[in-house]
Amino acid sequence: MTTRPLSPTTLRAVLFDSGGVLMQPIGGRWNPRADFEQTVLAHASTITPQQFAAAIATGDDFLAALSSTPDYDDYHRVVLRHLGVETTPQLLADLRREVPPSTFLETFPDVEETLEGLSRRGARLAVVSDAWPNLPDLHAGLGIRRFFEAYAISGVLGCNKPDPRMYHHASTALGLTPAQCLFVDDDPDLVAAAIELGYAGRAMCRDSAVPDVPSITSLTELLDLF
Repeated sequence: MTTRPLSPTTLRAVLFDSGGVLMQPIGGRWNPRADFEQTVLAHASTITPQQFAAAIATGDDFLAALSSTPDYDDYHRVVLRHLGVETTPQLLADLRREVPPSTFLETFPDVEETLEGLSRRGARLAVVSDAWPNLPDLHAGLGIRRFFEAYAISGVLGCNKPDPRMYHHASTALGLTPAQCLFVDDDPDLVAAAIELGYAGRAMCRDSAVPDVPSITSLTELLDLF
């Protein structure tokens, strides 16, 4: 669809979703982390790829049924229980051990250029994401944490988008009204929810535009709005 022009004098900030907008998992899987199988096999060496696939699907169902992001250990317990593997403190610690984010995550090619450009234009930047509390640390490891003034994270706030508290937490932290903020997400429904709350919105669709939702195919298109 043709997107409605936005006044540069109206917009003062961009609220970014993280996964699918700023970064993506190397190998294509968000959860569990890419080293999950290797870590579990060090404790239980007989687990088959088929068993891992079924357990990970159970974990996906667990996350989808929740209204907020659970504790990471609780998620691992669900997957490990399906595998029939004992959830020892050592195994849980191994699964959440710190590793460089660049070993399992990467930013999209248009991210740093866009964040730099928006910052030069004086745009305020924040993140609104259904994620675990360590998201700022992941962003720091990928070199983009420095751009963001505020984070609204489901694992911290206890709710997921499209709960209005997610959007409002970020705009309030910036001291701005919804009308002064543009929300960007790769889920068109969450963009529509933001628009209903008075935010401007763009769906991030790198492959194709989404009918009936204002959309962009590259983050660099945001630079024309500021």
